[in-house]
Amino acid sequence: MNILHISAECYPAAKVGGLGDVVGSLPKYLNQLDHSCDVVIPKYETPWLNRQKYEHIYESEIEMAGISVSFQILKVINDELGYDLYAVNIPGKFDRPGVYIDPWTGHAYWDEFERFVSFQIIVLEWLKESEDRPDIIHCHDHHTGLIPFMLSQCNRYREMSDIPNVITVHNAEYQGWAGLDRYVLLPAFSMRNIGLLDWNGQLNSLAAGLKCAWAISTVSESYMEELCIESNGLEQLFRDEFEKSFGIVNGIDADIWDPATDTLLDHNYSFRNRKKGKKENKKQICDEFGLNPELPTISFIGRLVREKGADLLPDLFRNYLYSEKEVNFILLGTGDPQLHEIFTNMEHDHMGYFDATLEYNEQLAHKIYAGSDFILMPSRVEPCGLNQMFAMRYGTIPIVRSVGGLKDTVKDISREEGYGITFQEFNLPDAAEAIERAVDMYYDEKRMSSMITKVMKLDFSWRSSAKKYISMYNKIKSEN
Repeated sequence: MNILHISAECYPAAKVGGLGDVVGSLPKYLNQLDHSCDVVIPKYETPWLNRQKYEHIYESEIEMAGISVSFQILKVINDELGYDLYAVNIPGKFDRPGVYIDPWTGHAYWDEFERFVSFQIIVLEWLKESEDRPDIIHCHDHHTGLIPFMLSQCNRYREMSDIPNVITVHNAEYQGWAGLDRYVLLPAFSMRNIGLLDWNGQLNSLAAGLKCAWAISTVSESYMEELCIESNGLEQLFRDEFEKSFGIVNGIDADIWDPATDTLLDHNYSFRNRKKGKKENKKQICDEFGLNPELPTISFIGRLVREKGADLLPDLFRNYLYSEKEVNFILLGTGDPQLHEIFTNMEHDHMGYFDATLEYNEQLAHKIYAGSDFILMPSRVEPCGLNQMFAMRYGTIPIVRSVGGLKDTVKDISREEGYGITFQEFNLPDAAEAIERAVDMYYDEKRMSSMITKVMKLDFSWRSSAKKYISMYNKIKSEN
């Protein structure tokens, strides 16, 4: 099959979160299963995209609400990705330093909706003129949610309406809202069907994608079920479309996330010398942050936002920093400015026990995964989660709230064959008890060693997940 992935992110070209990791890895593994996968994203002004060389593929212009928008389709000349990557160059729309956020203001770009509408229309214009159309169009999140609608409803793309398409929901918190009057940006369609764009009186890109796509996938089975109960207003729609939904747990790129070959580590190690390797990496990261490597070291890596449970962290950390029990806490991430201020003050107040690096730093993330004893994920919402899988690949034990994909990928040590520490409710007492259990396990050397052995033997690579995607593609092709 020829499969085209359309996304706002793709690692290493443009990444903000897990969406970028998935779109940067899944196509490679699908290609390894003898399929043909390509990826198309906007051409941002990211450092990686700016360093690449390009082949000019196609050039034209579209009209949006009477305004002409020119564009180019560029193919990245890079043999190391494992798939062909195309970048849509739209002057004035995406040639900016941030993916979603203006780094100068810290706020989302004012024209985000128009930017991504133009991207989606342009991809369809390119496909319309292409002689080699995909067998499957795979859309990712609300940034591409209008594509299934346009394929089925817009007169201009009627000839491509028979191409099976699927939308993957990575995070239903973000839905691509706009005033319903913004439908004028789209190519002509029958106004009798404007209800497909409407959800609670607004144009909702994700809702349109859920209604019009041939299939819906979510990034874990538990998240698929949770969306029917809590999905920021789309609960009934997820229930209505449940029969065409598939829950497939994300994988990780085992080639990139491998402590034996990771070029971002100064001390590589494998399963065979895991004890020595973990010790060397822990000493390095603790020395860098002025921490005691003899203490249990618990890290948080991620966006400092509500859905990740970041607002629980200050009190959770203080619970130990003011106690007699000594624990190292390391934090890497960026997000809520108020949390930035809190963590900066905590770093000064608890020097030698707490360090906060308030930035996005891919290399440091790899070093923290390798050097920590535990990774902490107290999420309110976690569609799948990749950090717990990255951590376990490096022999680091996850402490997670049992929600979404965390529930599907981490089994508590109290269960048979368990290998992580979980807690149920999003509150300080439950999270604190989980950390207490982790600290107790740390000082039980035999048990700690056994857990490291277990997690490093687990296989969370994309191999099995990619096969499930192929099964989904075949199912929607055969049934429609």
